[in-house]
Amino acid sequence: MSVHEAAPAACETPQQKQKRLRKVAAATIFGSMLEWYDFYLYATMAAIVFSKIFFDPSNPKVASLLAFSTFAIGFIARPFGGVLFGYLGDRFGRKQVLVITFCMMGVCTTLIGLIPSYASIGIWAPIILVLVRIIQGLGAGAELSGAAVTSYEHASEGKRGSQGAWPALGLNLGLLLSSLTVYLLTMNGNDFLLSGGWRIPFICSIALVGVGLWVRRSIPETPQFEKLDKVQEKHSAKVQASPLKLLFKNDLKGLAVVLFVAIGYNALSYIFKTFSLAYLTQYKGVEAHVTSLSVTIASLVAIVAVPCFGWLCDKWSSKKVLMLGGLCSVLFAYPFLSLLNTGEPLMIYLAIAIGTGVLAPMMFAPQGSFLSRQFPTQTRSSGFGTGREIGTAIAGGLAPLGGLALVANSATHSTDGVALILAVSAVMVVVFALCDQGRKHSSFKN
Repeated sequence: MSVHEAAPAACETPQQKQKRLRKVAAATIFGSMLEWYDFYLYATMAAIVFSKIFFDPSNPKVASLLAFSTFAIGFIARPFGGVLFGYLGDRFGRKQVLVITFCMMGVCTTLIGLIPSYASIGIWAPIILVLVRIIQGLGAGAELSGAAVTSYEHASEGKRGSQGAWPALGLNLGLLLSSLTVYLLTMNGNDFLLSGGWRIPFICSIALVGVGLWVRRSIPETPQFEKLDKVQEKHSAKVQASPLKLLFKNDLKGLAVVLFVAIGYNALSYIFKTFSLAYLTQYKGVEAHVTSLSVTIASLVAIVAVPCFGWLCDKWSSKKVLMLGGLCSVLFAYPFLSLLNTGEPLMIYLAIAIGTGVLAPMMFAPQGSFLSRQFPTQTRSSGFGTGREIGTAIAGGLAPLGGLALVANSATHSTDGVALILAVSAVMVVVFALCDQGRKHSSFKN
C-alpha cells in the first residue's frame, strides 16, 4: 500500500479504533454544524432584519440589496481561506487547521450579535459587519474541506463513503438548529426579531464554540498525514516543494473536477435553500416562520437521508451517487419553482424538503470521499480547499443573487431563468463527476 492509500494504524485494537473514529465523527460533525448554523442564520437575518438594522432605512430596496450583498461577501473571502488553510493543512497537519478555523468562525458569529445598529453608530455599523463577515468567511473557507479530508483520511477501508459523509450530516444538523431557532423566534411575527431578538442566536453560539473546541482538540492527526510526514523526514530534500506548487504541477485535472463539481452543486444548493427564502419573502409575501419551518422540515429529512446516501457510496461508489443527484436535480428544476410559486405553505414545505432535504444531500454526502480522492495525500488539503472554495465563491454567492436579479428584471417576476440556472448546474455536476481522477490516488472504489 502506498503512502497515498495508507490505512489507519494497523497496531490499533478494535476498541482504540472505534474510540478514534467516534472522536473524529464528533469533531467533523460539530464543526460543519457550526458553519451551517451560522450561514443559514446569517442568510435569514440578511433577508429579514439586517437591511433595517445595519443600513440606512430611508431607501428600503437599496438597503435590502446591500444587506443581501454582505451574505455574498462571505463567499468572496472563502477561497482565500481555502487556499491559505489548505496549504497549512498540507504543510503542518489537518488537526491544527481544524482548531484555528473553528475558532475564527465561532468567535465571528458571536461578534455579529454584538455589533451596534446603524441608528447608534451610523456608517460604522455596516463597515464592522463587512469586516467581521470577511474574517468569518476566511475560516469557513477551510472548515468543510478540512473536516472532509480529516474524515476521509481516518476512515476504514470500504467505509470512506459513509464516513466521508459526516460533514454533510453536520451541515444539516446546523440547518436544523438555526432554522428551528428562527422559527421559534418568529412564531408571533417578525417584531421580536426587529426589536433585538435576532441577536440571541448569534450571541448564544459561543456555547457551541466552547464545546466544539474541546472536541476538536481531542482528535489525533490523520494516519495518512502522519505516515507522509515520516516519509518526508527520511527524504528531507523533497519536503521543500510547496503543496500548492505540487498541486498546480501534478494535479490540475483533479483540481478542475473539484472546482466544477463545486460550482454546479453550490449553485443548486444555494438556490434551493437561500434564493428560495429571499424570493418567497420579497415576492410572495411569505412569513419568516413559514420559510424557517420549511428548512427545519428539510433538515429533518436530510438528517435521515445523509447516512443513507453515505451507505450507498460504500455500496455503489461516491461517483455514482453524485451523478444520480445531479440527474434528479435536472428533472426537479421546473417543478421546484412551480411549487414555490403557489405561495402555499404545504407546497413550499414539499419543494424545499425535496430540494434541500433529499437532492442536495444526495450530491453533498458523496463529496467528502469523491473530492478527497481526486488528490494524493501531500496536496489533498490544498486541492480540496482551493477547488471547492473557489467554486463555492463563484456559485454560492452569485447564484442566489443572480436568481433574484433575473426575477427582479422580469416584468412578471418570472422564475424561468432560475429554472435554467438549476438545470445547467445539475448537468455540470454530472459531466465533471464523469471526469473522476480518483483511481490515480486510491485503490478504494468509494
